[in-house]
Amino acid sequence: MAAKKPSAFKIAAENRKARYNYEIGETFEAGLMLTGTEVKSLRTGKATIAESYASVDHDGEVFLVNATIPEYLEANRFNHVPKRPRKLLLHGKEIAKLAQGVERQGMTIVPLKIYFNDRGRAKIEIALARGKQLHDKRETEKKRDWNKEKGRLLRDKG
Repeated sequence: MAAKKPSAFKIAAENRKARYNYEIGETFEAGLMLTGTEVKSLRTGKATIAESYASVDHDGEVFLVNATIPEYLEANRFNHVPKRPRKLLLHGKEIAKLAQGVERQGMTIVPLKIYFNDRGRAKIEIALARGKQLHDKRETEKKRDWNKEKGRLLRDKG
């Protein structure tokens, strides 16, 4: 049999500060309900999810709030609203887990990245996260700097 080729998905938007500002817990992959112009705009790679979050409403649905997908220039009057709330598609058990984490444990649902999978579908990776204190952020920075320095020392020695 032929070997399976590695999955090469295209990242449309990434939240780089999420791992710095939050302790990432369990991660989930969710689908996004998008309009046609939103998908085309995502493929250009100009979307931002840095200041966005997800919330579970009282009907048991999860929405991505404050994510910016800019208007698609070629769409003229059929364009979408750039900052509208977008529904996330998850299984019932996953929604229950997210709702429980937010309600009982005081966690936040943070988007990590939006990407297109092998089949060309837009997916979002979200995580249950707890906000870091300032001293935790400093400690993370110290560890990162030490790992860089250690790599330099080992490279120079060897």
